[in-house]
Amino acid sequence: MNWSVYIILCSDNSLYTGITVDISKRYQQHASGQGAKYFRGRQPQKLVYLEAGHNRSSATKREMSLKKLSRKDKTTLIDSTHNTINSLLHCEGLDKTFTISAL
Repeated sequence: MNWSVYIILCSDNSLYTGITVDISKRYQQHASGQGAKYFRGRQPQKLVYLEAGHNRSSATKREMSLKKLSRKDKTTLIDSTHNTINSLLHCEGLDKTFTISAL
């Protein structure tokens, strides 16, 4: 399976990091309150980082390393070439929806 590591900007301006095999489904789970407990009391605002091409093991290791980064370092990563979000996602403004585009 192709696992991805992602970062979501939340309604309280925090950055949430996670892993998934289906980013669209996982984002919707977070938005509906069925995802991580982290989203109780806050809402996902925008998917800001996506790094695809992992297996489960490497995605988990990468997630742990990203969670240890400072906010400044995460912001640098979001702006880097490691972020594949622009080639995979088309964000629809402020309505919190997005679609996966063809590669």
